[in-house]
Amino acid sequence: MITRICNILAELCSRIISSCPDESLFVRFSCLSRKRREEMLRDISVNVSALFEDTPAERKTLRVRRLRDGDLCEGLYSALEGYITALAGRGEPYAMIVLAQTLDEAMKGLLLERIAAYQRDDFSVVLNTNRETVGIGLLPRCSCVWERSHRLSNSYNRLDNFLFNFLLIENTVLGELIDKHIFLSDRLFQGLSSRGCLRVAVSPLRREKHYTELSYIRDDIQYLGIEYDSRSFDEDNRAIWRRLLHAAENGCDIMVFPELLGNRATRDHIRGRLKALPPSEREKMPSLIILPSVWENSMNTVTVLDRFGDEVCCQSKQYPYRREQDGEAFLEDIKTNLVVNILHYEGIGRIAILICKDFLTTKYMEQLMRCFRLTLIIVPSFSTGSYDFRQSFDLCAHDDCNVIWINTCAAIKKGKEDNFRNIGYVRKRIGRNDDDSHKLCEMPVCGGAFEGRCGGDCIYFETIRGV
Repeated sequence: MITRICNILAELCSRIISSCPDESLFVRFSCLSRKRREEMLRDISVNVSALFEDTPAERKTLRVRRLRDGDLCEGLYSALEGYITALAGRGEPYAMIVLAQTLDEAMKGLLLERIAAYQRDDFSVVLNTNRETVGIGLLPRCSCVWERSHRLSNSYNRLDNFLFNFLLIENTVLGELIDKHIFLSDRLFQGLSSRGCLRVAVSPLRREKHYTELSYIRDDIQYLGIEYDSRSFDEDNRAIWRRLLHAAENGCDIMVFPELLGNRATRDHIRGRLKALPPSEREKMPSLIILPSVWENSMNTVTVLDRFGDEVCCQSKQYPYRREQDGEAFLEDIKTNLVVNILHYEGIGRIAILICKDFLTTKYMEQLMRCFRLTLIIVPSFSTGSYDFRQSFDLCAHDDCNVIWINTCAAIKKGKEDNFRNIGYVRKRIGRNDDDSHKLCEMPVCGGAFEGRCGGDCIYFETIRGV
């Protein structure tokens, strides 16, 4: 078990962060001379020799040992704890950062093993058990084919700029949110590493709203709710299934539907269909299916399924939208549960689902990106405009975080047709030598959308490649 050494690293990270009155220390550390860094490494090798290969004394370059389970012992723990106490007592934050980097490198193999173990769990908790006392949570950090190795180092001065194998979660950044981590099964996204790309399908689903909007007053506030027409459930769920089959025919990894156009029978209907498929056909289905969200009992919730028909997670909307109508303002009547699901997968990194207004709530969106170093955000929407979403795309791309956004033609309002020239976008990080036009994939609305007719087969495809 690696709990003890992760507790020690979490305590070390907490000491480093608390010893920095401002971010300038991390800026200066990034410019530390090679000579001084090597001196610090040699000091670590003297005090915690188990972290380094057995090398001749005259060798100039020290090599960090890749630790195995058998290397984790009381002698290593005691040496680390004593050395950290000594560094803290001498006030040497640079040396503590070098030690954190050394542990990060030494534990790479162990962390890959933990990822494999986590993939068999429904969800995972952080590696260290002292999170509440030190304010730091540690998880294995999955790699991402489009993420820069020194991501954010020019934008944010933080300790985790110098870690590559650990995901460092600061409670002060997370705030009151409740994080739930799902390491996706390695049975999903097969062939991703050899392809080096992610194939995406999105669908606006339909032109009609098969529900009634309710308005009411509670505690003097005007609210909006939704009541679905159960007579449309079978038709709507068959339409969702047709899109999934179309996505499967095109070899897609992820299928995304918009906000609100599901119903309380959608999850069980699609799960049943997936589980009834022969194994050979099920393998062709998208690995992740983001079903259209459902508004029920003052919760607006997206269910995520995998290709095997198993439920990966349910993500609830956190921030209600506000709508003005005839000079009156109404608020979406939803409860906030503060739970954010983070999906982890080696090669993709970390995925979060932000339902419509959640993505436009910049503070929340940036909070998740900073806390979890997100690499992909999926945004199911029901919106009368796309401009504000497009403005937020660049904030994500700046942090190597790609975005999949899909709206629905059911949101079209007379007089706002210009807002719907594109019904979806995929915002991608591209390489410095790539054509700038490739960074934003536009998905033009079909010809019949503005006339109130829908052919029932709209679906769009895009590929997100490694950089």
